[in-house]
Formats: sequence, C-alpha cells, structure tokens
Amino acid sequence: MEPLTEKQIRASFVNASKREAAQATLPDLDALRWDRLDYLGWRDRKAPLSAYAVLEVDGSPTGILLRAGDPGAERVKRKSVCVWCNDIVVTDDVTLYVARRAGAAGRQGNTIGTLICTDFVCSENVRRRPTSAEAGTDDAVREQIVERRIAQLRERSEQFVAEVLSTV
Repeated sequence: MEPLTEKQIRASFVNASKREAAQATLPDLDALRWDRLDYLGWRDRKAPLSAYAVLEVDGSPTGILLRAGDPGAERVKRKSVCVWCNDIVVTDDVTLYVARRAGAAGRQGNTIGTLICTDFVCSENVRRRPTSAEAGTDDAVREQIVERRIAQLRERSEQFVAEVLSTV
C-alpha cells in the first residue's frame, strides 16, 4: 500500500460525515510499515466501538467507517474466521464489524456487516509462513501461497467496500 497522509485518509471516507471523518483518531502514520499493508485498518482508541479501514480501490484511497459490537455485552465467545484474510490459525480474535452504506442508503439506516480480525492484522496473517502441510518444503510453492493469500485478501476487502458503495 502506498503511504497516505492524514488529509488523504480523512478525505477518503465514503460512508462517514465530514464531522465523523474529522473526529477520527488516526494511528501513528509514521510508525506503519506501508509496504507490508494491503489496507490500513485501526480501532479508534478514543471511541472503542469505532473502527476504520482504508483501501486502495481503482488506484485511490477509499475509507469506510465501521462499528463493532459492544464488547461489554454478554455474549458467547465463539471461534470465527476473518472473512477478509480467511486465517485459520487465529480464530479467537475476530469481530463483527458493521458499516453504514454510502449515500442515501446509509442515511436511511442500511448497513452491511462482516467478520474481520479485531485488530486488523489481516496483512500479517496472509504473510505468515505456510506450514509444511500447506506447502511441503518447496520455497517456491510457499511464495505462491503467500502471493495468492495477499491477492485474495485484497479481493475480499475490496468486495466489501463495493458492497458499502452499492446502491442496491
């Protein structure tokens, strides 16, 4: 992912008001390893139920505002798989995030949800070394697996953004 500025990030949100975008608490952009990110995702440390994801879609940054369920609500903790990275190793730190649809549909209260790694570690997950059961001992096969995982992460996350933008 190409490095983004604060201004680019705030201007990228497609389902947030200008006020919501301006109030977002951004991560430390200088500390990020942009070359190892397929999207920028973070939870707002000042508003724990708010989260954000910014992806490159058609060459430009596209951001979405997400809401997490109340962590204090009594619910059964279940193992889940992140829809974006499909990581089968870490299955206990996944959250249902809900995004308001963009435009008129979002103003009418229409939303869409998906399961995503709670702390948006999908880029790390897809780059983990494949096990010998997945790839054997062939390093070329391991590289292909990682490249395929990265491509699939980008495809699935972009598909979610497309659903947020959808007027249907």
